Amino acid sequence: MTVPRIALLRQMIAQDPQDGTAHYMLGHEYFKAQNYAEAVAALRAYLALAEDEGAAYRMLAQSLARLGQADAARQAYQEGLAAARRHHHQPLIEEYTQALADLG
Repeated sequence: MTVPRIALLRQMIAQDPQDGTAHYMLGHEYFKAQNYAEAVAALRAYLALAEDEGAAYRMLAQSLARLGQADAARQAYQEGLAAARRHHHQPLIEEYTQALADLG
């Protein structure tokens, strides 16, 4: 089911490139399909369009880590931590603090 969703989301984005939600959903579908490079691109597009409360940064960081980009993953977690703090999301703050410690 992921491939048809990807095609539909890409079509939605072609019609409205400023649709942040569609970029997020596309990133999620690519992540589920383990297409991490495309997930990174879609999630970065989403983050350029929307003020995320922190959750998108998890997928971004995990995708980057799976691509062997530890420094970029660390940066994504740091940005996610900042967003989580702005929105007072304590569980994400704790999760991202731990993820950064794990990355070293």
